[in-house]
Amino acid sequence: MPILLTKPVRRAFLLLAAVLPLAATLPAHAQKTSETVRIGYQKSSTLLTIIKTRGTLEQLLAPQGVKISWHEFSSGLPLLEALNVGGVDLSADVADTVPVFAQAAGAKLAYVAQEAPSPSAQAILVRADSPIKSVAELKGKKIAVTKAAGSHYLLIALLEKAGLKFKDIQPAYLSPADGRAAFERGSVDAWVAWDPFLAGVQRQSPVRILADGTNVADYQRYYLASATFVEARPEIIKTVFDELQKTGRWVKQNPKDAAALLAPVWGLDAQTIETANGRRSYEVRSVVADALREQQSIANAFFAEGLLPKQVNAADVPIWRPAR
Repeated sequence: MPILLTKPVRRAFLLLAAVLPLAATLPAHAQKTSETVRIGYQKSSTLLTIIKTRGTLEQLLAPQGVKISWHEFSSGLPLLEALNVGGVDLSADVADTVPVFAQAAGAKLAYVAQEAPSPSAQAILVRADSPIKSVAELKGKKIAVTKAAGSHYLLIALLEKAGLKFKDIQPAYLSPADGRAAFERGSVDAWVAWDPFLAGVQRQSPVRILADGTNVADYQRYYLASATFVEARPEIIKTVFDELQKTGRWVKQNPKDAAALLAPVWGLDAQTIETANGRRSYEVRSVVADALREQQSIANAFFAEGLLPKQVNAADVPIWRPAR
């Protein structure tokens, strides 16, 4: 029986199918490490945003004659597309679901690091006056969710726990900003969000958390690099890895200072950021094969719902590990 993809998901795979083959046609010099290391990030990339703001990597790598260029992306899928075709060398953290979609599309990536679980950093929200009191009551309802984000898997997992399938709801695939707008004007019945978007709407609107990822979805965010770059410049990966670990510890030990630093960069108030950061572990660690078990669960869930074009072996991805 053929797998039927929803239009938004099908468009994403058509885009991936179009751009991934371009990697093979890039000039040889474009796939080799140059004097400049290109790092892709999102607005919610906390640790690398702090590192970027401080200029830490520039200071650490300058003695090696290496410069840094920063490239912001709206979401994880375009970021990994750029990583695969040679547009960037390293990726800031993306939700655990994003590598699964990229892997299904044939991307040649490598895991560099992983953040320990942060299950309460994403949740399904309803308005405070909503009659919906349980996940089971979402049947037939319209729910805003960002395609391929960690919140996408959270929604699938919570529906399954409540005895529902993804087809039992009406998904509205929207970016975080558009999802919040649709949610607040009542165009959707619920919204699945992650921090800092989750903390922002909690502080500014009358909302209620219907369920979060506790005991359902670990929400482990991953840092990636192109497989070619990892093989060519492991010493740069090690420098980035060490700085990520150091910055993660600093955020947890200095929550107010971290929030004050991020507030003008993100355009959010410091209290919202401190709330959001309190729900993220920011414990950066090396990836081991056993840690990919939930990645396989994610892949299986998306495939079962017809959201992936083929089955994925989550362990079939190179893993960089720091030398002992």
